Amino acid sequence: MDFVSIRIITSDVARLVAFYERATGVQAVWANEDFAELRTHSATLAIGGTRTVPLFAPGSARPADNHSVITEFLVDDVDRVHRSLTGLVTDFVAGPTTMPWGNRSLLFRDPDGNLVNFFTPVTPAAIEKFSR
Repeated sequence: MDFVSIRIITSDVARLVAFYERATGVQAVWANEDFAELRTHSATLAIGGTRTVPLFAPGSARPADNHSVITEFLVDDVDRVHRSLTGLVTDFVAGPTTMPWGNRSLLFRDPDGNLVNFFTPVTPAAIEKFSR
């Protein structure tokens, strides 16, 4: 089994896709107006509109109601990315902070309030773990 993607359900697909395109520098691939994907070499962030929810099960997902998942992106230099996100991100939860497990992390909320973590490994063990 391979982990392939995570999907965010939103009431405004175009707005959320535009945010993630700017934040990540990854161009979305659109299937239709209700579904787009930002594909990286390791995983995909799928963004679906509320009209897609009934295709799975009516009422099974609600936009802007996430209180338990943090979507994470590995970046080359989290401090540089933090500076570049100023003006785009309106809700920084925590500025760049080195975590006990060796990643320097930047936590913020996307326009729907979902938590996002951009991180850079900085300790030898973390760097080894994420070396490509």
